[in-house]
Amino acid sequence: MTESAAKSPVALQVCTTCRAEGESLEPRAQRAGARLFAALSAEAKADDVTIVAVECFAVCRRPCTLSFSRPGAWTYIVGDVSPGMDPQEIFAAARLYGASPQGLIPWKMRPAFLKSGIVARFPPPHEMET
Repeated sequence: MTESAAKSPVALQVCTTCRAEGESLEPRAQRAGARLFAALSAEAKADDVTIVAVECFAVCRRPCTLSFSRPGAWTYIVGDVSPGMDPQEIFAAARLYGASPQGLIPWKMRPAFLKSGIVARFPPPHEMET
């Protein structure tokens, strides 16, 4: 893990365009993803997690979708997150991710929503030497 990864806050990115089955396209602020983003933003207290709105993760069949990322670490994309889920459960998972070298969370330590909801994980980008 690089020094910058150890000091970087976790980016908790939330798809604000996710819609639950049967939700209308408009108004966007009432969609499930926007509600989840609002709930997380209202509960955010720590400097170690930055909440970011994302327009679309293209995981529309598994709303709501969010991700955990930070420089020098793997990125997790997680689907099927309920907009009514306790934000503190999501923050606890983000802190677990942030405390893990390279962002890899052992299976046994993952909360249930992470075990069942992981859509993909991506390795950190390779830095190219010039």
